[in-house]
Amino acid sequence: MAATLDLAEQLIACRSVTPEDGGCQALIAARLEPLGFACTSLPFGPDAARVSNLWAIRRGSSPGGKLLVFAGHTDVVPTGPLSAWSSDPFTPTRRGGVLYGRGAADMKSSIAAMVVAAEEFVAAAPAHAGSVALLITSDEEGPSLDGTARVCEWLKAQGTRLDYCVVGEPTSVSRLGDTIKNGRRGTLSGKLRIKGVQGHIAYPQLAKNPIHLVAPLLAELVGVEWDRGNAHFPPTSWQMSNIHAGTGAGNVIPGELVVDFNFRFSTESMPATLRSRLEAIVARHGVEHEIAWTLGGEPFLTTPGVLSDALAQAIRSEAGIETELSTTGGTSDGRFISRICKEVVEFGPVNESIHKIDEHVEIASLDVLKNVYRATLEQLVR
Repeated sequence: MAATLDLAEQLIACRSVTPEDGGCQALIAARLEPLGFACTSLPFGPDAARVSNLWAIRRGSSPGGKLLVFAGHTDVVPTGPLSAWSSDPFTPTRRGGVLYGRGAADMKSSIAAMVVAAEEFVAAAPAHAGSVALLITSDEEGPSLDGTARVCEWLKAQGTRLDYCVVGEPTSVSRLGDTIKNGRRGTLSGKLRIKGVQGHIAYPQLAKNPIHLVAPLLAELVGVEWDRGNAHFPPTSWQMSNIHAGTGAGNVIPGELVVDFNFRFSTESMPATLRSRLEAIVARHGVEHEIAWTLGGEPFLTTPGVLSDALAQAIRSEAGIETELSTTGGTSDGRFISRICKEVVEFGPVNESIHKIDEHVEIASLDVLKNVYRATLEQLVR
């Protein structure tokens, strides 16, 4: 346990609020290079040093051997008010069998477990047939433009074939090992502007109230069945996150209303279809409007197969629990990796405290997580 816990604490101590890496990747490379990993730093972005990415690979002895990649991110979300934390979020703290700190669950413990698993695997099987690699970014919690997506483009250009990928996202719900994510829904966001005419609230005949105009439209959108999902995904969801209108005065009819909304969509729907359906509904209501669209990611799905079976067996052996496959939750970098890798799954710690004050992970689970990663390597790469 000491090796994984010690490395997790070192990583948590690095102040790496997105898109900063805080020195995490240099620490990882320094541990992997002596083991024969070729480590390549890949800074991308408007400022070349802005987003840090690391590709580290140890080639196997067999030309036909499979390549298993562990993927993760060193950046973390902002801490929120420091006064609300029980201890400094970048001072890893042990209390009552729990490790506290920003990134403890999402996802520096996973990265520590991956690194130590790789170290132990190479020590036990230095002539392993397949290859093992780590893909680490500092741009997952932010816009995700210059991180894993760019590294995947670089890998494709290099002709690197990925056979399996395990993303260290915190997927477990109640107990380490209870859930593997074998896919994620797509995300499509929109900003709808409804245009009216500003005026005095006592003279509505001289104005056009966009709040009144949009009310029946939103009621219809809330009731639409976009699809029915399928065996792997729940039905597509349309949700509003923000509605903005008003001038700040109580006697003024606003001239504009803005609605922020999002589709989390299954493989039963396509982004273009969702856009056209929503735009047709808006047009039918006859309101003057504009819509700006942002596609955050396509859905991806890895059907049960070699990787999920190997990981499930490792969880059964090391954690003593039968796991379940799930596609719930938000997006992850798996959506980019799936473009160049047929089998992508996510597996990591319990996610109850992620992004929260006093983020934490059970210390006893760290070695179990490391053992699951190592056992998966042993099945697929040895």
